[in-house]
Amino acid sequence: MFLLPWFAGLLLITAGPIAVSLVLGFTDYNLIQPPEFNGLDNFNRMLSDERLHSALRVTFTYVLVSVPLQLACALGLALLLDRGLRGLSFYRSAFYLPSLLGSSVAIAVLWQQIFGAEGMVNQVLGLIGVQGRGWISDPSTALSTLIVLNVWTFGAPMVIFLAGLRQIPVMYYEAAAVDGANRWTQFRKITVPLLSPIIFFNLVLQVIHAFQSFTQAFVVSGGSGGPSDSTLFYTLYLYQRGFNNFDMGYASALAWLLLVIIAGFTAVNFWAAKRWVFYDD
Repeated sequence: MFLLPWFAGLLLITAGPIAVSLVLGFTDYNLIQPPEFNGLDNFNRMLSDERLHSALRVTFTYVLVSVPLQLACALGLALLLDRGLRGLSFYRSAFYLPSLLGSSVAIAVLWQQIFGAEGMVNQVLGLIGVQGRGWISDPSTALSTLIVLNVWTFGAPMVIFLAGLRQIPVMYYEAAAVDGANRWTQFRKITVPLLSPIIFFNLVLQVIHAFQSFTQAFVVSGGSGGPSDSTLFYTLYLYQRGFNNFDMGYASALAWLLLVIIAGFTAVNFWAAKRWVFYDD
């Protein structure tokens, strides 16, 4: 009886829409007229959809560049904080805050102002005699600004890394130091192997999160994915097809393709984890 509201919510809010989107993926539906079954036409369209291919290139670039940089920054800062700094709780909270705000509209607007033609970045460059540029309006740098934004939200994986570092017994480092191992050797031989399950967890989580990124690109590009589709994330293109073009059948098919892509990346990560993740049983 106590679980009935939970099951009702799961059915109406999660399972129901998922099932409906699967059915709509095989239809031609414009939100006005009744859906018409069209078989695999929506999936066949994907093979010749140039904007979809562009969105895939942008999204894969964003994921493959921003996630490793984000995790590297998170691990590096966690190692610094693990050295017993005074005021650890303050620093932990301060660095965690961007991860709470990074996907918000307010931060996306702020980022738009920082990297705008008259923004703070160009003003700082002007002080040292370097001519600024339109970071967001230039197709060659627009995606880079969103990558920097995602890297900036390293607080959540950093806190998880820090918790993992606290679980590594100090005696391992003491024994290694007695044997003459320097800090770099200790990091490679002790920290990385014992922290590898945490690294793997953060990797899977952040890859999924990066594939689902939407708000930043929508706000910064005004919903267009520009300039020249350089910030056309997959989720943004899906939104355009469904709510700008009223092509809800095709958008539903795109949603299921995204699910397959994320599931594929996750499966590859789990397969590769057998080679480098160490579980201390």
